Order: sequence, then structure tokens, then C-alpha cells
Amino acid sequence: MFSEIVIKILSFILLAGVAIVLILGIKTLFKGEDKKYSNKLMQLRVLLQFVAIIVLICLAYFFKG
Repeated sequence: MFSEIVIKILSFILLAGVAIVLILGIKTLFKGEDKKYSNKLMQLRVLLQFVAIIVLICLAYFFKG
């Protein structure tokens, strides 16, 4: 029970973080104002996706039932 709640909350937080960075990156890219900033946001998105995948795999492994 506890592990399911932890996994769902952490999954949502990770998903929201990736989505926010993705939306900011796309918004900055289409405005065309600062391409370096947009590129940094997209790099951050890839890093956050990597962290999210690793964390979710670890949670699935340790809380498997």
C-alpha cells in the first residue's frame, strides 16, 4: 500500500518536471528569442527523462510485489 502511493507520487512529480521543462523549451524555441536557452532547456529535459527512468526502474525493482 505505502509503496504504491510512493511510486505514484514520485512518478507524477517526475512526469510534471519533465513536462514543465519540455513546455518551456518548446515555448522558447518557437519565440525564437534565445536559442541557447532553448537548447539548454532541451538538454535539461533529456537529463530529467534519464533520471526519471532510472528512479522508476529502481522503485520497480525495490518495491516489486
